Formats: sequence, C-alpha cells, structure tokens
Amino acid sequence: MDLPEIKVLADAAGVAKEAAERIARHVHESIELRDRFSIALSGGSTPKLLYQLLAKEPYRSQIGWERLDVYFGDERCVPPDHPDSNHRMARESLLSAVPIPEGNVHRMRGEADPEQAAKEYGELLKEKFGDGGPDLVLLGMGDDGHTASLFPGTAALQESKHRCVANYVEKLKTWRLTMTAPFINRSAGVLVMVSGQAKAQRVQEVLEGPRDPERLPIQLIQPTSGRMAWLLDAGAAGMGRE
Repeated sequence: MDLPEIKVLADAAGVAKEAAERIARHVHESIELRDRFSIALSGGSTPKLLYQLLAKEPYRSQIGWERLDVYFGDERCVPPDHPDSNHRMARESLLSAVPIPEGNVHRMRGEADPEQAAKEYGELLKEKFGDGGPDLVLLGMGDDGHTASLFPGTAALQESKHRCVANYVEKLKTWRLTMTAPFINRSAGVLVMVSGQAKAQRVQEVLEGPRDPERLPIQLIQPTSGRMAWLLDAGAAGMGRE
C-alpha cells in the first residue's frame, strides 16, 4: 500500500477546485479506457462547494455525465427531500444541473428501515462491482475523526464482510447508512477533503499519530490497491496557527 498523497490548498474553495480538476481528469481517463466512471459522493460543506463547481462551466462540459454512475458513501436515515439528506444536497447542488440520466444515480433509501436499506444497497454494490469497488470515493472527515458514517466506537468499525451497513450513532441518537471501510478500500481512488482550522489537530493525529481507528475511524481507510489523496486547506493543515 502506497502512502497517501497530501496536498495543501489555500482555503476550502481551493480544495474544491483541486478536487474538481482531479475528478474531471479521472472521468476523462476512465471513459477513454472503459467507457464508464463510478463515483461515491460525500455529504458536507466542502463537497457541496465541489458539486457547485462541477455543475458549472468548464467542468459541466468536460465530464461525460451520461457515462457516470453515482453512488453515495453514506446517508442520514431521512426521506430524500429532507434538509439533512445527502442525496438532496447532491441533487440540488449538482445532479439536477447536469445531464446525468436518472438511472445512473443510485441513492441509499434513507426513508426505509435502516437494516433493510443497508441490505438493499449492499446487494446493489455487489451486483455492480462484484469483488471490486468504485473508481473514486469522495470522503470528508469530522472533527471527531469520523468519515462517511463510520463514527468512533460504533459497530460498523468492526464490519469485515458487508459492503454497506446500518450504523447506530449513540452520540447523535440516530441511525446512519454507510459504506464499510473494507468496501471503500476496494476502490481505485479515495479523495479526502478537509477544511477548517478546527480540524487541524485531528488531521495531525490521524496522519502522524499512533493507529487508533476505534477513536479515529478514518484511519481504517487504506485502499488495498488504489490511491488515496488528502486535500487540506491551510487551516486544516495547521498552517497559520499562532
């Protein structure tokens, strides 16, 4: 396994622009080779900036949307029109503004029974990817070290078999649907976007500290044969602190 790439940008807008450039390039290369590209989207404020960029020129015209398959790394257990829905955020900021066929967007059914919804999504991922994974998984990181809906101390961190699980998050008193770390690690690429000075200490612990994935779940993300890159803004990288 290669060490992850770490790139520092000036601010959250810079992180989003760098991610957009990489995605446009990855999509082009993949479509040239295999005529398809699969991506798992993330929720969060920095990904939203990215999606708003991708929905506009020049990226809107650079990407072959009709050959793109969109998945979700995690979802809140709410209906798709709920303000907290990752699908709603992605739809409003990106998917409704680009010519992607409806059948190419594979959402998690946050409104359904969590265990049933996770089972359905896991079966879909198995059907689509077999023993492999997506071309690219987008991730963020919370200030507690969680990624997707893999939260510290939760049962999903122990998952070794399933591709998607329902995960109860005690501190939020809520269920989440999430891709599992073993499945994410099958992807050809992982792009982690982190912005904000509030996350600087956690970023340092994750990248430089001892391995403790029960406390810092994002440490579970180590692609087995794919590439991993961290895009940090100056704040998250700990630059500019007194």
